[in-house]
Amino acid sequence: MVVCYLGLGSNLGNKAKNIRLAVKKVSELKDTEVIRFSKVFETSPVGGPLGQPKYLNAALKIRTKLSPQILLKKVKCIEIEIGRRKSVRWGPRAIDLDILFYGEKVINRKGLLIPHPLVFERKFVLKPLSEVI
Repeated sequence: MVVCYLGLGSNLGNKAKNIRLAVKKVSELKDTEVIRFSKVFETSPVGGPLGQPKYLNAALKIRTKLSPQILLKKVKCIEIEIGRRKSVRWGPRAIDLDILFYGEKVINRKGLLIPHPLVFERKFVLKPLSEVI
C-alpha cells in the first residue's frame, strides 16, 4: 500500500458536511484506508472570482492500493457525488479533493500532476497537511 495525502476544500452549501462526507467516501474506497484527518480550517479564497464565500480546508493521510490514475478518477467521482459542478478556475465549489502526494512518485501527465504543483505556495493546504504528516 502507498501512503498518500489529499487536500479537501469546500465553500458552497453545508461546507462542514461536505468535508465530512468526502472523508467518509474516501474511507469507503476499495483498498483504501484513512490514517489521519486534520482539523478543519476556515480560510479566505485565493484566486478565482471576487466575492466567493470563505472555504473550509482539511487534509487526509491515506493508505491505498489504487494507482494514482484510479485514485484520481475515484476522487473526481466523489466530488460529483457531493455536488461539484464545472465552474470557473478556482471558483466556488461544494467540494474539492486534490491528490497532494502519492508516495514518493513524481507524475507529470495531462490532468495529473503529483506532487500537486501549488502545494508549497498555499497556506490553506500546508496548515492542515502539517497535522497529518
